[in-house]
Amino acid sequence: MDINFSPQDLEFQREVRAWFQANTPEALKRKVVTGEMLQKDDIVNWQRKLDDRGWLVTGWPKEYGGPGWTPTQRYIYDLERAAANAPVGLSMGVIMLGPVLIAFGTPEQKAQYLPRIRRCEDWWCQGYSEPGAGSDLASLKTAAVSDGDDYVINGSKIWTTYAHWATHMFCLVRTANTGKKQEGISFLLIEMDRPGIEVRPIVSIDGEHHLNQVFFTDVRVPKSNLVGREGQGWDIAKYLLTHERTSIAGVADSKAHLANLRAAASERRSGGRPAIEDPALRLKIARAEIDLMALEYTNFRVLAATAAGKAPGPESSLLKSMGTAVQQTLSELDVELAAELAWPWHDKGEFGQGRFAHAMPRYGFSRAATIYGGSDEVQKNVLAKMLLAGGAH
Repeated sequence: MDINFSPQDLEFQREVRAWFQANTPEALKRKVVTGEMLQKDDIVNWQRKLDDRGWLVTGWPKEYGGPGWTPTQRYIYDLERAAANAPVGLSMGVIMLGPVLIAFGTPEQKAQYLPRIRRCEDWWCQGYSEPGAGSDLASLKTAAVSDGDDYVINGSKIWTTYAHWATHMFCLVRTANTGKKQEGISFLLIEMDRPGIEVRPIVSIDGEHHLNQVFFTDVRVPKSNLVGREGQGWDIAKYLLTHERTSIAGVADSKAHLANLRAAASERRSGGRPAIEDPALRLKIARAEIDLMALEYTNFRVLAATAAGKAPGPESSLLKSMGTAVQQTLSELDVELAAELAWPWHDKGEFGQGRFAHAMPRYGFSRAATIYGGSDEVQKNVLAKMLLAGGAH
């Protein structure tokens, strides 16, 4: 595996770096550095700006609006985006649903939804987890019963990110109860303004509202909204989760986070000296850097496999497991470095100040990183089955 960029890739890197330096709004940079939650307008405006440049749907084929980049160029792009403190800021439609529709959707579904996903005219949320089916997703019970040209949906989804902003949901539903439980699951597109849908907020430990529980009561959805075949939902879900877990690893953003942490440690004073001179803190930063380096090399292996035409395999679970652990370590170091600057101001209900204003909320929410997108325990089971037990051969 050659980890050196070609002259063409280096030229591409310079182009991308210059664009992000010139076009990333300062307000967005500040939110990224401090860990402040992006609002809907932040994401919509940024997504449309990237689409105007032709750099939004970097993983989509060229015929659907992708830039036609190699896997290496996509990686370089993400590195430069993160290094410029520019947000990912992409809706779930871009990262998750778009690739699914391209692989499994009908021509009509592609024509209807893909252009609107790119312009963020439709906002998609993900209806996977349920109160009794989180890590054991195959146990989901939300039912879709056939009734003429429609399905009638009853059930509930939970931890649904941005459902209160969403116009649509891509949803796993149970269309059959016979055979293996995975075989009775289908993948359905649901408009969020249909009668019978209720969205209830869940305020998480960071004090923000980005999670929700969604209830379906006799919700009618046309069968034309089915993606793939009835009963194919489990295969589609696994395909989507492979994309999600690889992106959740967040190598580029962790590298930028580490760089920002080093800079803050150089500026922060402790005992009259820069905090970065504290041997204990330096050791912790070095350990995080070593873990991140190992993660990046694993990502390189996935890139090499993708460039050779192979689909991401169990490596996506390894990236997700290692990547979220690194994210948690970095958020913990933020709090340790911030010290009193990360304390909550209880009388005002506010958190810390300046660079560390959101250190505690970010640390708190990062505890969920090893759960969402498939818990750490699930990822280790996948790796054991696919690699240690020889299931990949």
